[in-house]
Amino acid sequence: MSDNPSFEVESPDHFTTGAIGPAGQRVFYLQSRERGQVITLKVEKEHVRALAEYLTGLLARVKGAPGAAAGDRELLEPVEAAWNVGSLAVGYDEGQDRVLVEASELQEEESPEQPAMARFRITRAQAAAFVERAEALMKGGRPTCPICSRPMDPEGHVCPRSNGHVVH
Repeated sequence: MSDNPSFEVESPDHFTTGAIGPAGQRVFYLQSRERGQVITLKVEKEHVRALAEYLTGLLARVKGAPGAAAGDRELLEPVEAAWNVGSLAVGYDEGQDRVLVEASELQEEESPEQPAMARFRITRAQAAAFVERAEALMKGGRPTCPICSRPMDPEGHVCPRSNGHVVH
């Protein structure tokens, strides 16, 4: 087993995502709190985007309104990641009406150890709030190139589809 801790979060009172740093250099996090214990994991921007997209589809398929999520959606301080996420999986427990978000630790390819895991059983309201927060984070990022759809820095970028010319 990995040297890093694994987590089972049965009913968090806080589940969110956030980013720290300037656009183009932001570090993204997934964070949860249950009974005062805060768990923070470092994720990639694409993890956040993909999780939000999947949760959007899942919430559309489940009957009934998710309800309102209460509370703050900001990251809780101090933001100290337990480990980096390599992959995410999502499931839905109809009997408990909970969305299961499972994160696996990023590991070296040759590592014989089992990766650390984190399982968060969140409400549909928390899932809907996560989607809203993730969408706001994605809008706050760098603009995309109209030609290749890759992120552009404030000074533009060398676009592979424009024969190496800088696009602004």
